Amino acid sequence: MARQTDMNKENAHAANIKEPTKRITRARAKALGIYGDLPPLHPRLKHEFDQFLQPSSKRGSSDNKSTDVGSNFQSKRRAVLKDVSSMPFNDLNMKIINDIKIQTSKQLRTNVVGKNAMVASAVFVGPRSCKGKMKETEDVTEQSIKELREITSQLKLVNDLESKPSVALESSLLKETKISNKVEAGNDQNVIDIDSKHKDPRMCSLYASELFNSLRVAELKWRPSVNYMKTVQRDITQEMRGILIDWLVEVCEEYRLGAETFHLTVTLIDRYLSKVYIEKQRLQLLGITCMLIASKYEDIIAPRVEDFCFITDGTYTKKEVLVMEREVLDVLGFYLSVPTVNKFLKRFILAAQSSYEAPVVELEYLAKYVADLTLVEYGFLKFLPSLVAASAVYLAKWTLDQTENPWNPTLEHYTKYKASELKTTVLAMQDMQLNNQATLQAMRQKYRQKQFKSVATLTSKKPVQPLS
Repeated sequence: MARQTDMNKENAHAANIKEPTKRITRARAKALGIYGDLPPLHPRLKHEFDQFLQPSSKRGSSDNKSTDVGSNFQSKRRAVLKDVSSMPFNDLNMKIINDIKIQTSKQLRTNVVGKNAMVASAVFVGPRSCKGKMKETEDVTEQSIKELREITSQLKLVNDLESKPSVALESSLLKETKISNKVEAGNDQNVIDIDSKHKDPRMCSLYASELFNSLRVAELKWRPSVNYMKTVQRDITQEMRGILIDWLVEVCEEYRLGAETFHLTVTLIDRYLSKVYIEKQRLQLLGITCMLIASKYEDIIAPRVEDFCFITDGTYTKKEVLVMEREVLDVLGFYLSVPTVNKFLKRFILAAQSSYEAPVVELEYLAKYVADLTLVEYGFLKFLPSLVAASAVYLAKWTLDQTENPWNPTLEHYTKYKASELKTTVLAMQDMQLNNQATLQAMRQKYRQKQFKSVATLTSKKPVQPLS
């Protein structure tokens, strides 16, 4: 009885409910008029959120607070149900879908009727009793079917080209490239492809030819002046430059710097001396500064500034080296990616080794030795780095074997030089190679070591031939 009395009180209270409680019974749900859908547990938060979304709306009077909460929820829910966009499949959507289906079926029927009419007009010729006319009818039907197939295939091809124009264009370009490659390979069968067999990604075999064509252009732009000793410098001489570079050979050996570091150092020195006058007291400072810059650019672990100060026996301080480094980079415009003899030499040696069954180590070291000797001599600045590299390969091959012509179509193809164009450079190199009485011996002593196969001791007293 007590429980029944409590339920009756709750039902009586539910008829005039002002704020829903958390406990919902069927009687209360019926009183609210929303049977099957329960009100939110926190209507107060929802009310505050609605006020936050509508900040400009005025607050209701205190009389409106007594409004029935259940009726508010019911009106809002009805407004949502009236919104068509919230229902994925209502009567309006089904009507649109049915209209589309009817329209599509009508179009299909029209197309079928049209095709049947065309076929009927093509098939109907006369009475069936005539065999000749029946044969003509079959021929016309087959012909019309073939024409329809051809038209269909053409339309399909056009659609494919419109949908994938880049693929079609790419395939056509690939076919043209293959044809051009075959034609180019067929023009000269004596040229050996030195890039196709390379698996080392550092050799950049896919675009090596484009890279070296770019280097050939850059060597003309960034080459130093060939007569700066007369036009710019007045306090230093060619001999002083040679002594500096010969000493830098020993510095490279001391700190185990790479060959490209040494070549870039000499190039930076010549480029700076081509633009700025320098006194002979600061020439050694320029040398160690350019080697510092080159080692930072080429080597993995560059020597410290203190190391270069120590190698000069404390002649220059760290501050002087840093100031000189700033000045050199400012004069050169921070452009350090310049083609050197060593960059061309690597590729030309690879082309020379292609004519042998196995790589000849002496050929590589001898070509590098002759090319490094030219860095000490001021007179070789008038030759381009690519010409010096090609001439070094020619002289190295001639020194090792005088029985055959050292130049072949493969070397001519990759160096872009004919044998006649190397005559002056090769003869000057051979004179320098045979000059064992030279005062500057650091380079020669380096290549007399066994690790370089003692190539500095190899000479050919017979003049190079043929070079005409």
